[in-house]
Amino acid sequence: MSEDAVEAPGGRTSGTPAPPEVRLVAVREGHKPVLDRLLQLYLYDFSEIRTLELTPHGTYPYRYLDHYFVEAGRHASFIVAGDQIAGFALMRRLDDGTNQVAEFFVLRAHRRHGVGRAAARALLRRFPGRWCLEFDQANAAAGQFWPAVVAEVADGPMGSRDLGPPEVDHPCTQLTFTTSDGAISADG
Repeated sequence: MSEDAVEAPGGRTSGTPAPPEVRLVAVREGHKPVLDRLLQLYLYDFSEIRTLELTPHGTYPYRYLDHYFVEAGRHASFIVAGDQIAGFALMRRLDDGTNQVAEFFVLRAHRRHGVGRAAARALLRRFPGRWCLEFDQANAAAGQFWPAVVAEVADGPMGSRDLGPPEVDHPCTQLTFTTSDGAISADG
């Protein structure tokens, strides 16, 4: 058997290496510039489906970055796959106690390897309770990804409704559901 071959369930051999361990690691204030740079990649990816304007400095504005370091109820995490930063997850707790996925991003090199799914499950289980998340209807990948992940972790039914202007800036789908602590370990 070659070094990169792994035994698949049922005794099959696959040329695909096993996915790396995926963890969520809290973003500390000193690592805010790293998160800011990752946000630029995220917003650049988003520019394919939304009109986003660059600043005169060649960056995309993200007005909520500082909020994650000064407001209670906001949490920023790096997604770490193996020993590499693979993306980030931003969540916030709304005034009514509902948790909300604010932003979620996996670097292209780590997509389609189970990293996003593992990170999303860990995030949704790390903060048990009521959740809502919205994804842009123009983002076909998100339209497949989020309902599948939520179906894996939700305790009970998942609500789904379409939203559009003037209620929101762009047509999106909102998922509502509840999670419990799934005993997923994640760093800080």
